[in-house]
Amino acid sequence: MSNRSLSATDDGIETAKNILASKGWTQEYLAGEVGLSSRQSIWKFLSGRPVSRQIFKEICFKLNLDWENIADFPDKPDPVTDFEGTPNSLKVSDLVATMRARSKDMIITHCKVLHSSFEVSQPPLEQIYTSTHFYTEPSYQRWLEVSDLESALGKTDTFRLSSPHSNTVFDLEWLTKQDKLVILGKPGAGKTTFLQYLALQCIRKKYRRDLIPCFIQLRTQWEENEQEVISLKRYLGNYCKIHGLSYQQTKVLLEAGSFLILLDGLDEVPNKYRERLCKELQLFSRKFYNNTIIITSRNAAQQFHFQSFNYVEVADFGEKRIKEFAEKWFLATSKKTSEGKEKAQQFLAQLNRPENKAIRELAVTPILLNLLCSVFKERSKFPRQRAKLYETGLNILLQRWDLSRGIERDEFYHKLPLLDKRKLLSKIAAVTFSEARYFFEIREIQKVIEDYLCTTCNFKEDMETLWLTSEAILKSIEIQHGVLVERSQNIYSFSHLTFQEYFMARYIISSDSQNLDKNLKELAEKVTDTSWREVILLTASMLPKADILFLKIKEFLSQLIQKNTKLKDLLASLNQKVQSIHLSCSESAARAFYFTLSNQRDFNLALSLDPQFAYQTKLSKDMQLDSSLVRSFMDSINLVKNPDIKHFLSLCLSLQIEETFKLDEDFLESFTELKKQLPPLEQENSHILAWWKNQGQEWVDKFREILINHRNICYDWRLDEQEKELWNLFYNGNVFLVECLQGEGNISSKVKQEIESTLLSI
Repeated sequence: MSNRSLSATDDGIETAKNILASKGWTQEYLAGEVGLSSRQSIWKFLSGRPVSRQIFKEICFKLNLDWENIADFPDKPDPVTDFEGTPNSLKVSDLVATMRARSKDMIITHCKVLHSSFEVSQPPLEQIYTSTHFYTEPSYQRWLEVSDLESALGKTDTFRLSSPHSNTVFDLEWLTKQDKLVILGKPGAGKTTFLQYLALQCIRKKYRRDLIPCFIQLRTQWEENEQEVISLKRYLGNYCKIHGLSYQQTKVLLEAGSFLILLDGLDEVPNKYRERLCKELQLFSRKFYNNTIIITSRNAAQQFHFQSFNYVEVADFGEKRIKEFAEKWFLATSKKTSEGKEKAQQFLAQLNRPENKAIRELAVTPILLNLLCSVFKERSKFPRQRAKLYETGLNILLQRWDLSRGIERDEFYHKLPLLDKRKLLSKIAAVTFSEARYFFEIREIQKVIEDYLCTTCNFKEDMETLWLTSEAILKSIEIQHGVLVERSQNIYSFSHLTFQEYFMARYIISSDSQNLDKNLKELAEKVTDTSWREVILLTASMLPKADILFLKIKEFLSQLIQKNTKLKDLLASLNQKVQSIHLSCSESAARAFYFTLSNQRDFNLALSLDPQFAYQTKLSKDMQLDSSLVRSFMDSINLVKNPDIKHFLSLCLSLQIEETFKLDEDFLESFTELKKQLPPLEQENSHILAWWKNQGQEWVDKFREILINHRNICYDWRLDEQEKELWNLFYNGNVFLVECLQGEGNISSKVKQEIESTLLSI
């Protein structure tokens, strides 16, 4: 045995090559270090071919590798020929090797395919598997208040409902130490995929090579046993029997703790059998305590506590894992590597755009990220009407996910038509989102469900039954769909803020004709509240015609003008200015340009109305001149606040505008006289700085007066904080309105033109 040849595993070969590259060694050099006359044995080692055990050990020694960790020990042939063999005559290691060898093809066949609810074929699991992270403190075990969750709300620009857990683990080394584990997670979080991956890693000797992997879908076994309680001992006996082992030999393996038992989908077993199954599993784990058992279940279905088991929860994808998954997915589904890499880069670039923030939130769930990748692959962009994308994602969670897995639910909630489920979720969203509540106590949401049952479903039972039914429905929504999730003890939220916004929009558009106009008016008045922007966009995209909504938004913004005399005066001066100059764009775009010229200077609204504002040279000469003058004026204000020689030199250069523009004679005369009042550049720096400190403000005031009299720009509106806020709300509301007009809404060209042409006017 000691002279038997050994070969390296694929991972071992890759590690060895990386070490050679890092050291800068050639195969010939390594052969010399090992004491070989040629590199032939080194070549065999790096090619996965067998070499003598001694040479194998020497190579590993020189590369600082543990030879036992990278050696591909072949599974031994089955030494057992007597089916009813005597337990005392059996070696556990031989039985393990036999079972691993004989069950390998079955494990690979059952576990290599990624389970999906999509009609399109999906790539093999191992090609796109992304490392699974776990929260070591499941959500239902956390004792947090709503205020605690709200304090963390929005602290990341990526995922608005993210609520970070303090302890997160993800590596196989940690998992190797867990021999009793319950993995909880939302629907589509990747629980089944993780167990399949573990089974494949085990059978391929990359994880717990000393165990026999056994992947069991509990739902399937329950169906095959005609609703009888599953006996795990009997199942394993039959499993080993079909691979040639006797029940006595199976018992030897069980008592030795030789199984890696992966039990998938405890929640998918009907309620009336689940408790008995849990008791059976608990008894089995006590009797055969040496075996490794991992159970998966959806969060809310975990009602039975397994003693001696650790509980973890599958963590949402973060930015790094979204990137990892997308890159693997597009590589696996593309014919060429270069094409896959390019597609992944395009996908991630668009996903990270600010306008796709709501879409990006869906990517934290693997099943929905898979959907986003599938949708993007066909068109290299996301759908223009995002509501359709959300509808597809919700359809997967509300209906197709369970159907694709053959799961039948038997609760009252399951009997509700899909339309009623959507209406109920819309009502929950309307009650909570309207009050800016993203996290809510269980009693609050149960009250909404109770009202819905009584008013819509004509529920006639007593109050206690009503309360119990509402509680059961809430749990069913969480278990079956994962649209509502428990963030902490008895505190819930929608799994994605995007879904809460979507159902809020559905609630608005599903109003009867009498209430629709009222609801649209109230929605229009939310245009200055950024938290309602996504709801407005979704509502506009789902309305057959969005004309009324956009006209109401325009009307509300016009009403803001009436609240402030200075704002009305500003718009009047803008209109006067635009009428007095030559334009190369629409009047509304010009008004937008001058509105921000001496304020934010972001030009977002002007750009939305006319792309030429991205290029200074495409503007009319009047607008270019005013832009240069305002820039110089703002520089002079900053010099008064913070005198600096370099900035003064820059100002002097920017004031040479007569060399670029043809100025009106009166303006040129006043402007030239003003520049003469500046301190000469030849003077000492200290004198120049003292001048700006003592006389700078007076000079700036004269500069402003000239600009007002000759160019009708740079008024000093002297706004207080409240007025500044009102102006910003008005401007940003108009920016958003234009985005709506050019976005997803179904709007007539006549109304669109009417709104755009009257922007920033009175």
